[in-house]
Amino acid sequence: MGLTKSNLFTDQQNEIANLAKAFSHPARVAIIQHLISKKECINSDLVKELGLAQATVSQHLRELKDIGIVQGTIEGSSMCYCISKEKWQEIESIFCYLFDSHNCCSSNKC
Repeated sequence: MGLTKSNLFTDQQNEIANLAKAFSHPARVAIIQHLISKKECINSDLVKELGLAQATVSQHLRELKDIGIVQGTIEGSSMCYCISKEKWQEIESIFCYLFDSHNCCSSNKC
């Protein structure tokens, strides 16, 4: 497809696309769901929970951290990951605004 030419789009459109990209892999969705359910998690728990290789889980965590959804802290020799409450609220607001802007045929609002 070539270059995305992201400079042709608004900052908001680029942000929505980047956030959607974070949700575009089922492993990342599973990581997010697991962290939400556990409130926080040590990386080895994610490997056991998901059944994926450590390197694969680390790659997906890195992508989620880069976008700001997941934050991590070092606890001894392990990393403890959790969902960033502030970013999660921001994401909810962004997508609710997007979904609420289309009110035809739907009465459900965020």
